Amino acid sequence: MRRSGAAALVLFFAGSLFGEVKVFENFTLIDGTGRQPVGRQAMIVDNGRIRWVGPEAQLQMPAGAERVDLAGKYVMPGLIDLHCHLGDVVGMTQDAKFFTRENVEHDLKTYASYGVTTVLSMGTEKDSIFQMRAEQRAGRPRVARIYTAGQGFVYKGSYGGLAGVTPQVSNAAEVDAEMNKLAADHVDIVKFWIDDHNHTFKIKMPYSIAKAIIDSAHRHHLRVTAHVFYLADAKAVVNDGVDALAHEVRDQPVDQELIDSMKKHGTWQQASTLYREESLFIYGHNPKFLYSPFFTRGVSENVIKTLRSAAYQKSVRDDPEYDRYPGFFEMAKRNLKTLADAGIPYGTGTDAGPPGRFPGYSEQRELQLMVDAGLTPMQVIVAATRSGAEFLGAKDLGTIAQGKWADLLILNRNPVENIGNTEAINAVYIAGNRVN
Repeated sequence: MRRSGAAALVLFFAGSLFGEVKVFENFTLIDGTGRQPVGRQAMIVDNGRIRWVGPEAQLQMPAGAERVDLAGKYVMPGLIDLHCHLGDVVGMTQDAKFFTRENVEHDLKTYASYGVTTVLSMGTEKDSIFQMRAEQRAGRPRVARIYTAGQGFVYKGSYGGLAGVTPQVSNAAEVDAEMNKLAADHVDIVKFWIDDHNHTFKIKMPYSIAKAIIDSAHRHHLRVTAHVFYLADAKAVVNDGVDALAHEVRDQPVDQELIDSMKKHGTWQQASTLYREESLFIYGHNPKFLYSPFFTRGVSENVIKTLRSAAYQKSVRDDPEYDRYPGFFEMAKRNLKTLADAGIPYGTGTDAGPPGRFPGYSEQRELQLMVDAGLTPMQVIVAATRSGAEFLGAKDLGTIAQGKWADLLILNRNPVENIGNTEAINAVYIAGNRVN
């Protein structure tokens, strides 16, 4: 039913009386664009969106607004994780049967509690994810926002995906049939795996199938990202027009040929996923963060007990590839810095979700590892905010500006001085709603 203009005005002003208009005062702004922090700022948030932001001295206080004094605080956009896997892990076990609304929402709440306000889940989701996404986009969520690849593509008999969810294809006709489904579901990106997992699989996706996926997606006006490991595979799929690489190259340094091709094709280094590489070997011993309250508050007691146990740590060290993982990790860091210095666009992402890679804490750790790789804290903040939104095509996310959603991370200390200060969380807001 269409409301009259008078009724609409009554509802608008009633919002102020019930706290729908919030005024944040006296904070230092880090807006996500790369501009340096600016002190003594204020912001008006109306029904979840930023109505105005600027100097405190210029604030015109709306009548009836809820006032939030943030003296001594730093306000930046919420973090965006461009590579995770939602809802298919319980404890230290990953299985398609665990993908339920309850488990997905648990992950989204955990992400939000750590300041991660948007996630892109990368190809191991059941169809129920689309309904959850639709419900969020129809309103104002209080948990991390969902973007999704739906079900990614795995070549029959090769590495990748999640059994019981991810389709396996062996020819172009099967690719087109699966792509029609993804297009009908309006996935936010298409993903495929082209890897043999350190030669432990006898086959991997042929380049002809990868090209068929890229071409089919583009016919549907969908972008495509590739799980790659080897430099040769990255070059092949970039030359064939892939829109993004879902991981860093890890077998050898990236070279000028790849950089030139990525620039020519506008290819993103979608996600850094350094946390993924670290997680493959870090639990072989007792990392300090296992005893940090910031980490343990988001992980079950049983999981913490497992990670701290000598038996589990020995099982990690017994992996035949264990001694190689630190080298892959260092190569990923080196290649991230090289691509960033070359001007290739990049975001942050963690590959969190599978056992040992924990929602929420993952993105916080990723930021620190990116600085360890040689990026500045400001570069990392921009990657985790504005660049993430740009990659998603989310024009109303990623920076703090008029008209954007009020997805805010409020900190007690300055993250530009030390990226570890993103852990000093005072509050998190999504669409103007304070996260519990």
